[in-house]
Amino acid sequence: MKLDLQEIETYLRVVELGGVSRAAEDLALSKSVVSKRLSDLEQRLGAKLLHRSTRRVAPTDSGMAFYTQAKEALFNLGEAAEAAAFNDSGLRGRLHVLAPMSFGTLWLAPLIAEFMHQHSQLEISLHLEDRISDFEREGYDLCVRISRIGDSALIARKLASSARILCASPDYLQRHGAPETVEALRGHECIGYSNVSSRQFWSFESTDERGELANIAPRGRFSSNNGEVMREVVLAGLGLALLPSFLVHHHLKAGSLIEVLPHARPKPYSIYAMYPRSSRASRKVAALCDFLQQRLFEPPWEQH
Repeated sequence: MKLDLQEIETYLRVVELGGVSRAAEDLALSKSVVSKRLSDLEQRLGAKLLHRSTRRVAPTDSGMAFYTQAKEALFNLGEAAEAAAFNDSGLRGRLHVLAPMSFGTLWLAPLIAEFMHQHSQLEISLHLEDRISDFEREGYDLCVRISRIGDSALIARKLASSARILCASPDYLQRHGAPETVEALRGHECIGYSNVSSRQFWSFESTDERGELANIAPRGRFSSNNGEVMREVVLAGLGLALLPSFLVHHHLKAGSLIEVLPHARPKPYSIYAMYPRSSRASRKVAALCDFLQQRLFEPPWEQH
């Protein structure tokens, strides 16, 4: 049986994206071309691969079995091609990377640029987005996430830690005074992070002898789903915010932001590189993870 690689790759994207239209957009093809490739593949195999409806498509039992084995086979084929190319000319091919907006802009993008200088035949597409997405289904090879995603299908490699700092502007503290306890935060304007699915809590561990945990639900007039926006609102004197040190370390050193409640210790963030366990790490993914771990072993935003 002679199979067509384009038909198989198209089928995989249709399954992963859940529809012909989304796959056509992703592959930059017309819907008619995608549909014909699917029909031709089913005819070659002599099997029905997809249940089709007006809203979406879903694999049949046979289609799901074919998807799983075909994806593994294409991964192995890609690994073989990478290994052959690497022996002659180093890393090559394309990597699709997903990362949070602020961390990606400030810290990840320069590191990826450095990595690409070292591997001149490698292509990287970096997509920045703060929402938690099904990155494997959306075609990403690697995602960088702040705080680990509880998914056993993913392999996580820790890249760095980032302390969280409760901070405010000197102007805000002059007008409203500095809170002396966690409980006193209830009387202050707290800038909230809106990119969470449930009610947000700020958790602190006291550094006194008791070492008790304290929790508070921040309340205020402003919230945002982006840390840089929150930082700018804090700089403008509109309230306090709990922000990662990689966003505010320069401002703390310059004095444009001041740490509040330094005797309370928020739990730090952990920054992970993650990839699907089912597909293992390709040579490109492993090389990028190794590079990021080396560069972030001593986080530059924690250095004084």
